[in-house]
This record gives sequence, structure tokens and C-alpha cells, in this order.
Amino acid sequence: MSDFLFVLNGKWKLPILISLRFENKRFSEISKSIPGITERMLSKELRFLELNNLIKRTIYGNYPVRIEYEITEHGKTLDLVLLELKKWAQKHGEILFDSDC
Repeated sequence: MSDFLFVLNGKWKLPILISLRFENKRFSEISKSIPGITERMLSKELRFLELNNLIKRTIYGNYPVRIEYEITEHGKTLDLVLLELKKWAQKHGEILFDSDC
């Protein structure tokens, strides 16, 4: 349990994973989908999630260079956890997740 809390603690990690749940996105797309996150914080959290094998960063060498982020198979194992958190939030009248979750 402590590993889970270490990896997913903080304000931004869950919203980032939720943003990537259904499609790969570029940095700017992730940023737009999460109100209030700064570019610096998004960059930091993406690096952390990548180091923990929850997301993958792919660099396409075209010009201009394009970078996309996607949730990994390891990251997808959190789907049930995210759905249960959404149910809890709905039951208690809190809006924690967008409708995509």
C-alpha cells in the first residue's frame, strides 16, 4: 500500500493518468485537459510517471519533432482503482474526475 501511495500521491498524477486513459496525447493536449496545472509541474509529473513505468513517452523524429505520451500496460492496471474512486466520488457528491473516466 505504501508503494501505491508513493507513486500516486499528490494533486496531479491521477488527473494525468485519467487524461491518457483513452488516447495518446501530446504535452499541450495533456496540459489543456487538466485545468490549473503549470507546464513545469506537468513536465515533472510526466517524468515521474515515466520512471515508474505508468506512462511511456515516444519521440517521433519528423520535423518538427513530435512527442506523445501514452499509458502503459502497467498503468492500465490502475483502471479498476480509478473506476472505484469515481464511484466513491459520485456516491459522496464530489466531482473528482471528468466524465471520461
